[in-house]
Amino acid sequence: MTTATSGAAEVELAIGGMTCASCAARIEKKLNRMDGVEATVNYATEKAKVSFDAAVSVADLIATVEATGYTAREPEPVRAEPEAGRGEAADELLPLRQRLVTAVVLAVPVIALAMVPALQFDYWQWLSLTLTAPVVTYAAWPFHKAAWTNARHGAATMDTLISVGTSAAFLWSLWALFFGSAGMPGMRHPFELTIARGDGAGNIYLEAAAGVTAFILAGRYFEARSKRRAGAALKALLELGAKEVTVIRGGREVLIPVGELKVGDRFLVRPGEKIATDGTVVEGSSAVDASMLTGESVPVEVGVGDAVTGATLNAGGRLVVEATRVGADTQLARMAKMVEDAQNGKAAAQRLADRISGVFVPVVIALALGTLGFWLGNGAGLTAAFTAAVAVLIIACPCALGLATPTALMVGTGRGAQLGILIKGPEVLESTRKVDTIVLDKTGTVTTGKMTLLAVHTVEDTSEAEVLRLAGALEHSSEHPIAQAVAAGATARIGSLPAPEDFANLAGLGVQGIVDGHAVLVGREQLLAEWAMELPAGLREAKAKAETAGRTAIAVAWDGRARAVLEVADAIKETSPEAIRRLRALGLTPILLTGDNKAVAEAVAAEAGIDAGHVIAEVLPQDKVEVIKRLQGEGRSVAMVGDGVNDAAALAQADLGLAMGTGTDAAIEAGDLTLVRGDLRVAADAIRLSRRTLGTIKANLFWAFAYNVAALPLAAAGLLNPMIAGAAMAFSSVFVVGNSLRLRGFQPTDR
Repeated sequence: MTTATSGAAEVELAIGGMTCASCAARIEKKLNRMDGVEATVNYATEKAKVSFDAAVSVADLIATVEATGYTAREPEPVRAEPEAGRGEAADELLPLRQRLVTAVVLAVPVIALAMVPALQFDYWQWLSLTLTAPVVTYAAWPFHKAAWTNARHGAATMDTLISVGTSAAFLWSLWALFFGSAGMPGMRHPFELTIARGDGAGNIYLEAAAGVTAFILAGRYFEARSKRRAGAALKALLELGAKEVTVIRGGREVLIPVGELKVGDRFLVRPGEKIATDGTVVEGSSAVDASMLTGESVPVEVGVGDAVTGATLNAGGRLVVEATRVGADTQLARMAKMVEDAQNGKAAAQRLADRISGVFVPVVIALALGTLGFWLGNGAGLTAAFTAAVAVLIIACPCALGLATPTALMVGTGRGAQLGILIKGPEVLESTRKVDTIVLDKTGTVTTGKMTLLAVHTVEDTSEAEVLRLAGALEHSSEHPIAQAVAAGATARIGSLPAPEDFANLAGLGVQGIVDGHAVLVGREQLLAEWAMELPAGLREAKAKAETAGRTAIAVAWDGRARAVLEVADAIKETSPEAIRRLRALGLTPILLTGDNKAVAEAVAAEAGIDAGHVIAEVLPQDKVEVIKRLQGEGRSVAMVGDGVNDAAALAQADLGLAMGTGTDAAIEAGDLTLVRGDLRVAADAIRLSRRTLGTIKANLFWAFAYNVAALPLAAAGLLNPMIAGAAMAFSSVFVVGNSLRLRGFQPTDR
């Protein structure tokens, strides 16, 4: 898939033939040597992300990869076909599984014969040779093939170490059997974990050749399986979508594949069906279950004019939806792309590991030769020298280094996608560790972003229900946001409203009309004054308190008397106070940022649990960036949460930008993390997940580095049998993958 951005093109290539981290490092190095090319090659995802200028073509990039000894192609678009996807994965693993089974079945008796002297009959060594030959040739063939391919290009990789080590052990054994004394009847081979000095002509290392091959194949197989499990979240995302859709054309219902939908098409969604693509409801009302996409368990009520998202489930009535986005533009496709981009990236720590693995192989080969020469020069004998050198070659394979970041990143971002948290890339993880201040946009982030009826104050002889019935009925006929808030609040509290017999909208003052035979006024206090009505003392006091708190106060009167005052405001979300507590628990200082007046901002802050000293109010949209810069200038590492177009620049300026997925495209594009739900608690979960993922990467890298640092001297000192070295090397890779898979168990705080 190729895209063009600001004069430079970008392509993602599927790389074939990589067997270890140093393969990826070699390809990356070769591509980056090309003029105008910047490439990142990921061993775990088997992909290269390349940006290049007009002087370079995709064919040139593919030719460079092939000249390095690997294959490259532009990947096919991932299709949401679960059955085909499973079959393809199974086919890819089948050859590896066949070689593994062959190696294990044949290597187990070879190891048993070598390690249990009681099993060593007169010609046991020849049976061992017969069983080992298929293991070293057929089962280990991928290592030999890769080593030969790399040697032809003047390079060495981890496969070179494995191939040279196992081949050396096998060829030495052949020499000892045919030309030394090891082939004599009655030869015995005691089990030793350390190297004993001896002649060597009477010793064979077939168990090392067979055992190392089996252990490393087992590690590679479980690696491959784990990588597929780790990347399953991306496939699961793509499989969420509907496959077919019923469109309405010429008044007829026509069933077509979802891929044929176009923007502007109207399609039918029956109860229980998935919504085919992003769109706007033009007919009907229903409850939509978006839990598969957002993690939010409560269905959302939608009606005419409401936006709906593709892949969500229509849980209620019949809907007719007009498509607004199709294909790669839908929220589902963009989520999948963000997850894939994140998985293809590299954290700073992994770049260091890649550089190390790129020079590791020649260093290890030199160390193995040095070990061989040292032991020979010190009179330890050829056997001891040879065994120590082979152990160095085998234990050195730093596959764990190459898997440390990608596997953790794949599992972490995949789990995040399941919970409605989209992590744009590994650099984001580094940022979450450092942030100490979190700036929260007020409208749409801490608050609902729409006006809500919050309180009703009445005179003594008037009930709240009566006020809501008469005022709500009149306001229902108005399109003003405040009027709609009153109408919605009245409907929610008392149910259906009567229709007004007469209605007039008085610009800037309010509305008037007749409801159930009562002449009703709803609006400013000035409107009542024009009809010679005054607010009683109790209502005047309620109105003053509401306005001090930054709320809008609406007067209600009928039949010549002022009867009530209604309070309307942009209410804070129910989850915001809990979210603020969780953010504080993560060591973050919350700051409220808004363009509203100070009274409103402080009232919202007090309700949400933000300190009064951490409120920045009356800020123009263009000045939000300056606020972030000022905080950064104070030495703070700043995270920003926002959802509007006016937040996009501030999100980009912040050290960590968290965009509400319920907000605008501009905000989402500018953010580092996208929270699919409009729930601020998810921001705390996102930071927790990011920090946990980063911690897993660091633990993986520590294990991989510490393992090699500790094991190489032991091998060079002749204290490790090559077979034990092979088992330990394979285990290190499996450990790293297993440690990463623990991230699949990450749970939000509220579950």
